[in-house]
Amino acid sequence: MPRDLTLEAQVQQVLDEMWSEKIIPFALHVGKITQTADEYTIHFYDSRITTTHVPLIEGQSLRDMVRAAVLARVTRISGPLKKFPKKGSR
Repeated sequence: MPRDLTLEAQVQQVLDEMWSEKIIPFALHVGKITQTADEYTIHFYDSRITTTHVPLIEGQSLRDMVRAAVLARVTRISGPLKKFPKKGSR
């Protein structure tokens, strides 16, 4: 990820990727990000998910940590995520 982007912009890029890849069932938008010594908390502009906690794991990329945390959080509220049909199939 480009380092000249703010943390919020980097996380939003990851969320946008997840939405475009249909990994998550709805688009999410970052409101703000707070940080403690061992995790980020992403605050969303969304009524279904208001926050998710991203544990900071040494050796893992921000992208991988955000993807794992968001996917785990979305799965908790929606149950197992459906497989989306391929374009053109019914």
